[in-house]
Amino acid sequence: MKGKDLLSISDLSGDDIRLLISDAVDTKARGWLSLLDGKVLALIFEKPSLRTRVSFEIAMRQLGGQTVYLSPAEVGLGERESVPDVARVLSRYVDAITARTFSHQTLEILASYSGVPVINALSDLEHPCQALADLLTIYEKKGELGGLTLAFVGDGNNVAHSLLLAASLTGVNFRIASPADYTVQERILYRAKGYATTSGAEIFCTEEPQLAVSGADIVYTDVWASMGQEAEAQERRAIFANYQVNGELLSLAKEDAIFMHPLPAHRGEEVDEDILNSPQSVVFDQAENRMHLQKALLAQILGGLEIPLAGYR
Repeated sequence: MKGKDLLSISDLSGDDIRLLISDAVDTKARGWLSLLDGKVLALIFEKPSLRTRVSFEIAMRQLGGQTVYLSPAEVGLGERESVPDVARVLSRYVDAITARTFSHQTLEILASYSGVPVINALSDLEHPCQALADLLTIYEKKGELGGLTLAFVGDGNNVAHSLLLAASLTGVNFRIASPADYTVQERILYRAKGYATTSGAEIFCTEEPQLAVSGADIVYTDVWASMGQEAEAQERRAIFANYQVNGELLSLAKEDAIFMHPLPAHRGEEVDEDILNSPQSVVFDQAENRMHLQKALLAQILGGLEIPLAGYR
């Protein structure tokens, strides 16, 4: 992965994902390292963030590198300055660029003009770093990935896209329950089905949350209206009203099922308050693992980290 972009989960193979998880487990145990001493990561954010910004900044610092944060007002991608020019200029200063954008096309343009690797920290199409941290969390809690069943309840959004692709690459069965007009994109589904033929994963799409969750090992949800969709929030609340993860729905999953959410959560909407705070909830482990997975990712991309597979199979 050294020197490569990460714009989509599709930029990785199943083996790449397993290696990142193994490396993340190892770096998590080892703490602070000096693998990226002298390296600088630029953080370009069009959207506000808690976990993404802090996890990348701390990850880089724990690896011995540094970060430069660039807010929307400072850069103005495509407005104050063209995206190609931003890419060309930053490539002269830093060793990699992490970008959190509204449009996935902005990331693609950045990467095409950048002389250094570009990492997707969230776009309207995918959220690969979140999905990778989620698989790390699942592996920690379940001890495996292949053969598990993940049920996603809610909007077929960027998080759902990356999870679907990551699951299909690693042999995790993926079920998604969404209203008819809010399913995952057909091109993402088509790609995932191709990966599933190799990994053995099963993919199931339905409008019925109960069907998706029944017997699942992991139950996952996300907000019904993402950033940039605020004008649709009220309409979406009505459409998704039957898609809340509550005690009744979660009881259909396996007894030892875990509950996941990428945060921030709208408590009382997509998830009942009691579920978010229950022993089954691993949402704060997910949040922590953003940092650990991103340490492994940065080390691979910027340093070609070589860590033994630490017993991962």
